[in-house]
Amino acid sequence: MLSTGNILKNRILIIGSNGMLGQRLLEYYKKDNFTEIFCASVEPESFIKDIDYKQTDITNKNDIKALMRAFYPDVVINAAAYTNVDKCDTEKETAWKINALAVENIAKYSFAYNAHLIHISTDYVFDGLNGPYTEEDKVNPVSYYGRTKLAGENAINSSNVKYTIIRTNVLYGPAKHGRMDFVKWVVNSLREGKNINIVTDQINNPTYIDDLVKGIDSAARLSKEGLFNIGGAEFLSRLDFTYRIADFFNLDKNLIKPIETRELNQPAKRPLKSGLINLKSERDLFYKPLGVEETFALMKNELNL
Repeated sequence: MLSTGNILKNRILIIGSNGMLGQRLLEYYKKDNFTEIFCASVEPESFIKDIDYKQTDITNKNDIKALMRAFYPDVVINAAAYTNVDKCDTEKETAWKINALAVENIAKYSFAYNAHLIHISTDYVFDGLNGPYTEEDKVNPVSYYGRTKLAGENAINSSNVKYTIIRTNVLYGPAKHGRMDFVKWVVNSLREGKNINIVTDQINNPTYIDDLVKGIDSAARLSKEGLFNIGGAEFLSRLDFTYRIADFFNLDKNLIKPIETRELNQPAKRPLKSGLINLKSERDLFYKPLGVEETFALMKNELNL
């Protein structure tokens, strides 16, 4: 169903609505009188109240089928994922069920209900040797997390569903519930006088979550299909990003200790020289990411940071 004078299909199902991205999508669409939203996440209740919500285990095919039947969506946004990169290496069965098998079933039932599936993926499908990457670059994940996310993409590609896959990286922003994002963690740690170890050799373009929400909405409104990169406006090392945070919030940069990724001894390998080139999204989705300091100002105002 289409709303009058508006290209946006007005029945949107948000899967993973309690996650950081899911919360912002929900808050965004709650303001749109032309949109009816239905939300699903694994928790018993929604973090954001007064919405239509159904607790859903996406690893259970029958749960996904029941969810689709309950709402008959025009657009399905899958913002659910198992994103703990190191735990994916030790909890491989769980990671595969959520990031690959569940995505296959979401695609299957989205097709059955003639819905446009918008699925969120990651730059971890690349090896991080020659980034930043376009949509056409060869994938080569170096972690099990990356392999499961690529498997989810492949499941969608091999289905008959109308789809948009959006790859993104290093999400941050003013979501109010759940775990802290990188910016809030840096601000809180430095304000408490804690020393923090920050890597110098991981490069990407951190993505402000509300920019990503607008990109997703544009894909829905314009019915754009295919693969798109949506990242931030600037390519930075994690250390440079942390210095920018400290400068904006007037925090002590002497508490920031530069290290290399190998010193962390993490179970899962990370793509180092990564990041995503946005040119296709800028052209086809009219995507315009904000500058880093602009996003910090918005977070400061909304969260009283």
